[in-house]
Amino acid sequence: MKMSAKQRLISKVLLFSVLFMPCLWLIFAAVNNQLGADPAKKLVDETGLLAIQCLLLSLAMTPLKNWTGSSQWIQYRRMIGLFAFFYVLLHFLIYVFLLFGAQWAFIGQELTKRPYIIVGFTAFILLTPLAITSTAGWQRRLKRRWLLLHKLVYLIAILALVHFIWLKKLGIVAVWPYALVLFILFAERLRTYFRKKQPI
Repeated sequence: MKMSAKQRLISKVLLFSVLFMPCLWLIFAAVNNQLGADPAKKLVDETGLLAIQCLLLSLAMTPLKNWTGSSQWIQYRRMIGLFAFFYVLLHFLIYVFLLFGAQWAFIGQELTKRPYIIVGFTAFILLTPLAITSTAGWQRRLKRRWLLLHKLVYLIAILALVHFIWLKKLGIVAVWPYALVLFILFAERLRTYFRKKQPI
């Protein structure tokens, strides 16, 4: 059943509230000293996890459209994707300014020495132009190039997962739910791709 304009607005407001709620909780916990012995590290960890969750959720919108036959899922993809960038940006800023106190020389060394930081920073850099060009205006300007650019999100998801695995230092076992979700999303993308290639 197609949503009315009012129903779409309400659903988007509710989704925005749900996606923003973790940020409010982290602010509340930080103000009330509820983040443990190392609050900066806790904030880095939590915002990074939220970024991965939002990224995978945004990737799930197209498969949900395919599985349900409803195109209404697509209207939420941009907002969820922007929240993924929002939490990635918070993750990066907290890492730089709270965890390491903007010690640029040291941070520069970390960016060249530690593979998990290199991978995570690469994912952040790649996600930035996707966030900037997420508007309808950029989609009209870039046309077919917009689709090619935004296919980078799959590479970004892989890099984010690798970053998470190396950070946890426990291998794929530590992040298997996220790896499984990403595998299912990739499988669905490949299924639809090869189905379109089949002759009618």
